[in-house]
Amino acid sequence: MLKKIPPILSPELLYTIAQMGHGDELVIADANFPAVTNAKRLVRADGHSVPAILEAVLQLFPLDSYVDHPAAVMRRVDKPGEPAPIWDEYQRILDSAEGRHIAIEQVERFAFYERAKTTFGVVATGEGALYGNIIIKKGVIPPK
Repeated sequence: MLKKIPPILSPELLYTIAQMGHGDELVIADANFPAVTNAKRLVRADGHSVPAILEAVLQLFPLDSYVDHPAAVMRRVDKPGEPAPIWDEYQRILDSAEGRHIAIEQVERFAFYERAKTTFGVVATGEGALYGNIIIKKGVIPPK
């Protein structure tokens, strides 16, 4: 065991996010996402929800402060102008982790899949919420 490391983060997921550099992106995917098809590196977290993984990752992972949208979700196909219910929870988690408002980009479904293929990795969760996928972009830890 390690101190101050959220126990929900597996050694494999810790290793993955530790390898990432500034500007690298990570998908935290719901259970319906074609994770194996779209992942360069795949980490399984099947027994966990996206919000739980997102909250734990963001305790260690700085979001990119040099881009307009350090987070992205898959735009709804059924109601393109409306947010998915789970997005409010993502917004709360992102804002709380960074201590500022985080702008979230909505990406068309197939463009999201293409972007996912270029990300550093995909975390496949057991999340059942529709449109529960999120991409986060890693930033830097400023000097003290």
